[in-house]
Amino acid sequence: DNQIAWGDCAAVQYSGAGGRDPLFIAADFIPFINEHLVPLLVNQELTSFREMAEKFDKLDIAGKKIHTAIRYGLTQALLDAFAKISHSTMAEVIQKEYGIDLPIKKIPIFGQCGDERYTNVDKMIIKHCDVLPHGLINNVEKKLGREGEILLEYAAWLRDRIITQRPDKDYHPVIHIDVYGTIGIIFDNDTKAMADYLEKLANVCRPFALRIEGPMDVEDKEQQIIAMAKLREEVDHRNIPVEIVADEWCNTLEDIKLFADKRACHMVQIKTPDLGGVNNIVEAILYCNERNIGSYIGGTCNETNRSAEVTTNIALACNAQQVLAKPGMGFDEGYMIVNNEMNRVVKIVEYHERIKRGM
Repeated sequence: DNQIAWGDCAAVQYSGAGGRDPLFIAADFIPFINEHLVPLLVNQELTSFREMAEKFDKLDIAGKKIHTAIRYGLTQALLDAFAKISHSTMAEVIQKEYGIDLPIKKIPIFGQCGDERYTNVDKMIIKHCDVLPHGLINNVEKKLGREGEILLEYAAWLRDRIITQRPDKDYHPVIHIDVYGTIGIIFDNDTKAMADYLEKLANVCRPFALRIEGPMDVEDKEQQIIAMAKLREEVDHRNIPVEIVADEWCNTLEDIKLFADKRACHMVQIKTPDLGGVNNIVEAILYCNERNIGSYIGGTCNETNRSAEVTTNIALACNAQQVLAKPGMGFDEGYMIVNNEMNRVVKIVEYHERIKRGM
């Protein structure tokens, strides 16, 4: 009917690393899409998003699965198509297809500050960002300190900045810091030493809750699960008020299920482009929710406004615990995209509910 449904193929910033598909260059893959996928899509009847997404996500061509970025973009377009023909939001399509009976309401947004970890925090506080600041603590010498002293100093500044600059005392964000495995580096992955440090960090952050993402990276998936599970067990046993967030080696739907089953974290970052089809994002959130593991719809600063909008719809439909403000690390732009889409979807769903009730 001449409507255009669309999605954006995108891959994470660290393409090709940690077992991921190789670097995705759009110009290199457009001929592949035209040759192999367009013929399968032309005149394809739209019957069930879930069935079609699973079909293309699992499709083999010349004995190989399609690049994750293509599966990501194609299934976004399919979801948009189903939303258009049903005159509904993408969130409503997901709920109908997966039998989800939950209210569609706003969920916490997690801001990324990038390396501007002071200026961008002020922007986050002004806008009442629910979870902040990400921090990008990816260097021991410059950002963590050989004994963790630089991060402790930053956490103290962050705590004080929120308290002194917040517009009202009801604003009580969660502090969520991604350390890219650097805590494991300075403590040689010693569980008790890491827990001791996390306890210091949590105490510095009071009265705000603390999450630490990627505390260590042991460079092997099975060993990473074991190490993360030990750290969570130690933290829980000592009642340290910190939540451990899984990131490295937790890329695919199967990985997420393993981390959840082994209780290797309190929360999983669902890195949306790494999962391929967006149907896998739905499955991942629902699996985490069932097992009482936090579901954090993450992704990468390397995405687009469209992939951010689509994954926000999925987060709303499945009641994820938080969603990343993306793309970019300048905070304002990604926050605007995710927050505005969230507001639009919630209001449209409210309108549809009033129509159903004859109001």
